[in-house]
Amino acid sequence: MDANQILTALKSKDYQPIYLLYGEESYYIDLITDYIADHVLDESQKGFDQTVWYGKDTDFIQVVNAARRFPMMASHQVIIVKEAQNLKWKTEEEILLKYLENPMPSTILVLAHKHGKLDKRKKFMKQAAKIGVVFESEKIYDNKVPAWVTSFLRERGRRIHPQAALLIAEYLGTNIGKVVNELEKLLLNVPKEHEINLQDIERFIGISKDFNVFELNTALGKKDVLKAFQIVDYFAANPKNAPLVMIVGTMTGYFTKLLRYHYLADKSPQSVAKELSVHPFFVGEYEMAARHYNRRRTFDVIHILQEYDVKSKGVDVGDVDQGELLKEMVFKILY
Repeated sequence: MDANQILTALKSKDYQPIYLLYGEESYYIDLITDYIADHVLDESQKGFDQTVWYGKDTDFIQVVNAARRFPMMASHQVIIVKEAQNLKWKTEEEILLKYLENPMPSTILVLAHKHGKLDKRKKFMKQAAKIGVVFESEKIYDNKVPAWVTSFLRERGRRIHPQAALLIAEYLGTNIGKVVNELEKLLLNVPKEHEINLQDIERFIGISKDFNVFELNTALGKKDVLKAFQIVDYFAANPKNAPLVMIVGTMTGYFTKLLRYHYLADKSPQSVAKELSVHPFFVGEYEMAARHYNRRRTFDVIHILQEYDVKSKGVDVGDVDQGELLKEMVFKILY
């Protein structure tokens, strides 16, 4: 089950005795945990039949003993262990396993294990999956964030321009909780019938629609020297808006895709979009960039980016500031 399926079942009051939630992405773990905490019991029942602990303050003996109790005022009792990664899994997992072999049907036990994986081969994992819900919240990859943003908004009946989705992804990264917080601002401020665009991103999130890494890549792809150095000057004057290490990383991704484009046998728009994992809207940009950077030059650019990736981390740069390094790097790429 994915997160949406779990939430759908919960909304239908299809409760399971165990929800073992774990993984590197905390957003979905919190989403499911908070829904159970907020909606399974009403406010008059929570004081009697809902318990919330943190892993560092409890152990499996206490959790299991509480789970074996009968509810007092409701049909179910809810026990939630947040930050469950701090429990003593290696030494006390047998205690959990024994409970899961004979769980209380009136108890909903939630173990929210963040920032890491659990071994799926363990007996308690297999037993938990047999009787309840085991959900791994996997960290999303950089190149999947724009599609995730588009999907998140589509589920809420909203539309976003591909450039705007990419800009959000470029600047907010893979922290889904952070991304959602910013998307909520857009949902509150942009009319429902309006497609969210770059102007909306600048107005409500504060990311410049004209001076950003996405526009720098586009300018370089076009060999638009004036625009490229306007953006570079903006970054040099506002280093906190785009650290050099982030700029280099994003540009490396762009030129790596351009190199892959050169080696594609099928350069139809549908094939390019699929092979490069980009929205079809951006295919034309790679076609244009390929005319300005042949295979050999693209290799050269990637080598330049590797060089400045090292320098962006403070290696062999002396007293040169990040703005000057950026100008130097872009000059080498263009010329």
